Amino acid sequence: MEEIMFKDMGLSEKMLKALEKKGYGYPTTIQQLAIPEFLQWKDVIAKAPTGTGKTFAFGIPMIEHIDPEDESVQGLILAPTRELALQIGDELRSLLTYYQGIRVAVLYGGAGIVGQAKQLEKKPQIIVATPGRLMDHYNRKNVRFDKIQTVVLDEADRMLDMGFFKDVTKIIEKVKNRRNLGLFSATISQEVMTVSWMYQRDEVEITVEPKQEDRPDIEQFSITVPNLQKTEATLRLLRSQGFERVMVFCNTKHMCQRLSDDFRRAGVDCDCIHGDIRQSQREKTMQRYRDGKLAVLIATDVASRGIDVDDVECVINFDVPLENEYYVHRIGRTGRAKRKGVAYSIIGNFPEKAKLDEIAKFSQYTIKAMVLDEEGNLKEEEAKQAAPAKRRLR
Repeated sequence: MEEIMFKDMGLSEKMLKALEKKGYGYPTTIQQLAIPEFLQWKDVIAKAPTGTGKTFAFGIPMIEHIDPEDESVQGLILAPTRELALQIGDELRSLLTYYQGIRVAVLYGGAGIVGQAKQLEKKPQIIVATPGRLMDHYNRKNVRFDKIQTVVLDEADRMLDMGFFKDVTKIIEKVKNRRNLGLFSATISQEVMTVSWMYQRDEVEITVEPKQEDRPDIEQFSITVPNLQKTEATLRLLRSQGFERVMVFCNTKHMCQRLSDDFRRAGVDCDCIHGDIRQSQREKTMQRYRDGKLAVLIATDVASRGIDVDDVECVINFDVPLENEYYVHRIGRTGRAKRKGVAYSIIGNFPEKAKLDEIAKFSQYTIKAMVLDEEGNLKEEEAKQAAPAKRRLR
C-alpha cells in the first residue's frame, strides 16, 4: 500500500497541528483505510490487532464532523471497560488541542452518577461510555440520542462477549438519525457479525493482518527458573535492564497484589491494578503510570483492558497467560508507535513451558529461551544435546 501522510488526507489545519504536536506524521494502516470512509459517512467494520491506532481511525473523522455551534451530542463511542473509555476520552481531548467549543464526556459504572450528570450539563458533543452506564443516564433523561450522527463500537468483540449485546443493540436502535456505524474489533466474532448484519448498510470491510508492517516490533524471550525463585528473578531482570516503564502481568488478583507487595518491600517503584481495587484508586494509579511517575505497573488481564500507553518499554509475563489471545494483548502494550519493544515470560514449571510453546505456535511468534545469571546478564540458552542411544548388550 502506498504510504501517505496525514496532510494528504484532507484533514483540517487544527487536526494536522494536533497530530504534529503529538509527533504523528504518517497514519497507520487502519487509519489510512478507515479515515476516508468515515469522512464520507460510510459504515465501517474493521478487524485490526491491538496497538495499531484504532482510536485515531474513528476519532479523527468524528471530530472533523462535529459542529461546535451545536451543543447536542453528535458522536457516541461505546467501550467495554471504564479503563478503555477513559483512555479514548484522553486521546480525543489530545486531538482537540486547537479546537474551540468541542467537549467530550466519559461515562462509566463504578463512579458517581451525579458527577457524570454535571459533565452532561456542560453539553458535550462527543460521549464515550460503557453501555450499562449510558443506559442509566438515558433512562434518567440526562442524555438525548436524537442528534447523534456517528456511533462507534470499540473492541466490539470483547464488549459483546461480556454480555452487553442487549444494551448495545438497544442503544443503536434508539439513535434514530444515525448516519454511520463503525465496528472496531481485534476478532470478528459471531456477535459482531450479527450487529453488522442488523444495523450496517453497504459497510466497508477493513482487515489489517498482524503480519503487516503494523505488527509491533517486539523481541520475545522466555526465562526458566525454579517456581519459588520467580519473584527474585523478575527483580533481577528489572534491575539489570534499566527499563523506565514496565508492565507485569499476573493471572490472578491474589498474585498481582502479592507481587506488588514483594516488589515494594524490595524498593521497586510499583503499584498494581486488579478487580478488587476501588475504581478511583485504579484511575489514580493509571494516571501516575501514564505521567511517568510510576516505573512498574502490575496488572491482571481484565483490569488492564484498554490501558493504552504508547511508550511501555517492556512487558513481563510473571504468569504465562491461560489464553493464547491474552498473550497477544499483553505483549501488544509494548512496541507501539513504531518503537521497538521487548517481552519476557518467566517460566516456573513444565505446564507453563508447554503453554508458552503452544502460544508461540498459535501466534507464529519466535520466543527465544534465555538464561539469567546471578549478575542479571542475559544469554541465550544452549540447546540440550540429545543423549547418545545406548547399545544394548546381547
